[in-house]
Amino acid sequence: MLDRIAHRRIVPVVVLDDERAAEPLAEALLAGGLDVMEITFRTPAAAGAIGRIAAGFPEILLGAGTLLEREQVLRARDAGAVFGLAPGLNPRIIEAATECGMTFVPGVMTPSEVALALDLGCRLLKFFPAEAAGGIAMLKAMAGPYAPAGVRFIPTGGVTSENLGDYLKLQLVAAIGGSWMVDRALVAAGRWDEITRLTREALAAAAVAG
Repeated sequence: MLDRIAHRRIVPVVVLDDERAAEPLAEALLAGGLDVMEITFRTPAAAGAIGRIAAGFPEILLGAGTLLEREQVLRARDAGAVFGLAPGLNPRIIEAATECGMTFVPGVMTPSEVALALDLGCRLLKFFPAEAAGGIAMLKAMAGPYAPAGVRFIPTGGVTSENLGDYLKLQLVAAIGGSWMVDRALVAAGRWDEITRLTREALAAAAVAG
């Protein structure tokens, strides 16, 4: 999973209000060259959308985000998500994911949280909210003590098409999480061609960053 995420370097953070948008959205992302996505449990449509994509697009590395409760972890796993993410670090959620065989990416923003994540067996971490938590400067500061331990980050929150290259130049950044290419308004309006265009643009920017 880490290899696939690190290869694409972008994880689109998707909020779906209607699960019927799942298939055309998946097609739009694939047309743009991206086979990784995170569907957040911020709406009632999340589990249904995950199920649709898991059934129709097995080539997509499918994650479930904003998993705040054990029950959500199980619903996401049962729907077909292969990895989970959260904005924070909750040992009980990590335990639930481990028990059901789901790779989990907890959210951190302080050295103490990184240390706890390591103790719980997590080395791929979501740095959230990235920009508000110090952004690139904070990640550079944490590289010294934690890069040798194999920690990699997915900065999310305030990452845009304008600054993604700066994040991706950091050695300990595996990928970035962003929502601009799958903006909720674009999805609601069915602007699939625009989503494909933005996805291609984002992947091209990531390739330049190296």
